[in-house]
Amino acid sequence: MDEDILKKYGDVDTCPVRNILDRFGDKWSTLVLLVLGEKEKLRFNELNKYIQTISQKMLTVTLKKLETDGLVNRTIYAQVPPKVEYELTDLGRSLLPNLQNLVKWANDNIDEIKNNRTKVG
Repeated sequence: MDEDILKKYGDVDTCPVRNILDRFGDKWSTLVLLVLGEKEKLRFNELNKYIQTISQKMLTVTLKKLETDGLVNRTIYAQVPPKVEYELTDLGRSLLPNLQNLVKWANDNIDEIKNNRTKVG
């Protein structure tokens, strides 16, 4: 076994890739980041409408995770009813080009991947 590879990727606590992907590698976090990257500021219900298939509970959990990691900022306005907006932080915006590259790769290769899936499945 190659010890260098094991040291790099083997332990979730010391492997930055595993640690980061564990936090935002799910489909919802990535979609929230991409939508906020395009729309800049959105309220909860607006985000929910753009993503459509996410439940309100899952969107809440996802936004809290992204906020905890410093990728999304939540602003609460003191008014009745309360107004809350979400936007990417500088750290979140720095991740966008990488996610946009993934989107481009997915768009460029989805037909081949779907074709391969039908061969195997």
